[in-house]
Amino acid sequence: MSKQIGDVILNVQNISLSFGGVKALSDISFDVREHEIRAIIGPNGAGKSSMLNCINGVYTPQQGQITFRGQTFSHMDSHQVAVMGVARTFQNLALFKGMSVLDNIMTGRNLRMKSNLFWQALRLGPAEREEIEHRKRVEEIIDFLEIQPYRKTPVGQLPYGLQKRVDLGRALALEPQVLLLDEPMAGMNVEEKQDMCRFILDVNDEFGTTVVLIEHDMGVVMDISDRVVVLDYGRKIGDGTPDDVRNNPEVISAYLGTGH
Repeated sequence: MSKQIGDVILNVQNISLSFGGVKALSDISFDVREHEIRAIIGPNGAGKSSMLNCINGVYTPQQGQITFRGQTFSHMDSHQVAVMGVARTFQNLALFKGMSVLDNIMTGRNLRMKSNLFWQALRLGPAEREEIEHRKRVEEIIDFLEIQPYRKTPVGQLPYGLQKRVDLGRALALEPQVLLLDEPMAGMNVEEKQDMCRFILDVNDEFGTTVVLIEHDMGVVMDISDRVVVLDYGRKIGDGTPDDVRNNPEVISAYLGTGH
């Protein structure tokens, strides 16, 4: 059964970003449709992470705008982006290494907590009820990601592949509409990559979450993506289905180095 791809949920229009005199992104436009897995690929230094950083408000582009669910912004603010329902995992894990798996994933629920810090600190009244509710959701995520045996383990003691899974869990705790994944398979062995692919497909399928993915492993990208946008030296050189991109001469030359 083929899945239903919806309307455009995120539209990136004419984004340009420079650091000093160096252009990281030049006039990039593409869109993301609801419920799709949209990959951003390209050689090292192509501008992929810079693009994600513009979407989730870490960088402010000099030109262009981003439309999310019909609202247009020239600059996205990180907190506002998270509140609107965009979550992100990072290439370099930004987990709290001394805290347990459960507590790390709980930090992803902070934006969803309504009781004030005073009540939260005392764990009284509404805060206690709320925490029980949030813990229940976190336990569901732990079950979904098959990390129950490690729920009380400090994250720093886990192997790398499982730490990446905790990072994904923390992003899922926000219950995002759009999930930005920055190289979720980096540094993994074949088995870990297969597991991560399965979880990404399940998140997309079972939760209906739209996924925007940066990934270097071409096999993975071609297997799980609905559409692919290709960057090279900060320019867009391809955009379409995996087959379109695979057969695009400019993309082939960028990857094989014949164009440089």
